[in-house]
Amino acid sequence: MAISYQISCINKTDRSSAHERIHSVGGVHDGTRWKLTQEAAIAGIENGSWLFYVNRDGYRADVIVSKSALGHKYLKTVADGVQPDNLLSLPECP
Repeated sequence: MAISYQISCINKTDRSSAHERIHSVGGVHDGTRWKLTQEAAIAGIENGSWLFYVNRDGYRADVIVSKSALGHKYLKTVADGVQPDNLLSLPECP
């Protein structure tokens, strides 16, 4: 059964394309800080190990794996369009 984690921070790259903007995601789970690269988070979602979500103004937005027009995988929420705006608006992880 997949474990659900709230993403509360991200680390960005200097890239401008949607699939390359996020380097890593992180948060706190059971009092412990965690951080994963975008690639590791994608692998965890795809193999059923993890579920991720973002809490935006009291609303839960589930994080999914999306593909760019060129076939590159990246993270975004179900509420986002092409750009992962809900994730990109989060503060930087320490």
